[in-house]
Amino acid sequence: MSVGGPFQSFLEPGQIVLHPDYPDWGWGQVQSAIGERVTVNFQHQGKVLIDASRITLRLLPKPR
Repeated sequence: MSVGGPFQSFLEPGQIVLHPDYPDWGWGQVQSAIGERVTVNFQHQGKVLIDASRITLRLLPKPR
């Protein structure tokens, strides 16, 4: 029996994030988040699939 259940990312499409290991990628916009699979479109890297159970993306505040 799984105590915590399957991993679920807190991220939602449209949110702006930074990758902690690759700051040179610039900010990225979350395209989709299904379970631990998060697709992000970064300024200087393009579309990247992230395993959110292994990498903690840094959420940026929404611009005003």
